[in-house]
Amino acid sequence: MRNNKNKEFNMVIAGTGGQGLITLLRIVAEAALEEGQDLKTSELHGLSQRGGSVGVHIRFGRKIYSPLISSGKADLVLSLELQEALRALDYSHTKTAFLINNFLIPIPFQKPVLEKEILKTLQKFSQNIVLIPASQICQEKLEAKVLAGVYLLSLASFKNLIPLKPDSIKFALKKIVPEKYLEMNLKAFELASK
Repeated sequence: MRNNKNKEFNMVIAGTGGQGLITLLRIVAEAALEEGQDLKTSELHGLSQRGGSVGVHIRFGRKIYSPLISSGKADLVLSLELQEALRALDYSHTKTAFLINNFLIPIPFQKPVLEKEILKTLQKFSQNIVLIPASQICQEKLEAKVLAGVYLLSLASFKNLIPLKPDSIKFALKKIVPEKYLEMNLKAFELASK
C-alpha cells in the first residue's frame, strides 16, 4: 500500500474533544507533505470543548480536489474511542481498515454499550478491524494515556495501514509537537515500532 503515490488515500480520525484529533490531523498532513503528496483536510467538530464527538478527514495522493471523504470511500478509520468508531461507519466499505483504541468513555444518562455489541456492528461493515488498548499501553509504559493517538498513528505507519513512512511521521512529530511535549510523543512513536 505504501508505494502507490498515485492512488488517493482517505482517512477518518474519530474521537472526542480533548483527545488530540486536530494535532493528529496536522501530523498526518505534515508527513504527507514531506513525501511530496497533495492533500486536503477537513475538521468536523461536534461539542469538542465538552468531550463531544469530533471527526477529521484527511485525503492525500497525487492530486486531491475535495477535503471531504464520500460515503463508503475511507481507506482507514483511526478511532481514539470504541463508540466513536461507529460514527465513522458511513465512510467505510468492506476493505476499510479500522484501527481502534479499545477505550470506552461512558455517556451520561445512557446505558453503556458493550464492546462485543460494538464489534458485532463494525464487523457488518468490515472484517479488517484491529482493537488496541492504546490508552492502557501508554498509561502503563509512558504514564500518559493522552499519547494514545500518536501511538495509534505511529502503529498505522509501522503496520502499513497508512501509506506514509514511519520516518515521515517522526519528522512531522518533530515539526508539529511543541518542544516540551516532544520527548514523550517520540517515546510513543518508538513504543509503536516494537
